[in-house]
Amino acid sequence: MADVSIVVVSHSRQLGEGLVKLLRQLAPGVDLHQAAGLGEELGTDATAVAAALQQCPETNDILVFFDLGSAAMNAEMALELTPQSVAGRTHIVDAPLVEGAVAAAVAARSRLPVADVIQQAEAARTVPKILS
Repeated sequence: MADVSIVVVSHSRQLGEGLVKLLRQLAPGVDLHQAAGLGEELGTDATAVAAALQQCPETNDILVFFDLGSAAMNAEMALELTPQSVAGRTHIVDAPLVEGAVAAAVAARSRLPVADVIQQAEAARTVPKILS
């Protein structure tokens, strides 16, 4: 079982900070980071994402969650800016931002293997929010 860090990449600083705050409450102890917004403006920046990735502990696998396609593109560009020791353990996860990050944080807190954490995040795409 691996320890997992989660990096939230959002166009909105408030969204990124708010999601990390939520994750800290739901999954205390999980390593969390965000690279969100361009100051007070909307946007993402590959160098900010790279900096967030490099803040993660060297022993952790890193899962990146993003809000829109250009955020994913900047996350991919960030991997080119980081050493292979960081890029090689980073996974850009194709999951809904909030639901996927919540599922991943809870699974990571349970110390599930990283493949299971990613699977839980991706499965959040099909979980209904209203049970009938």
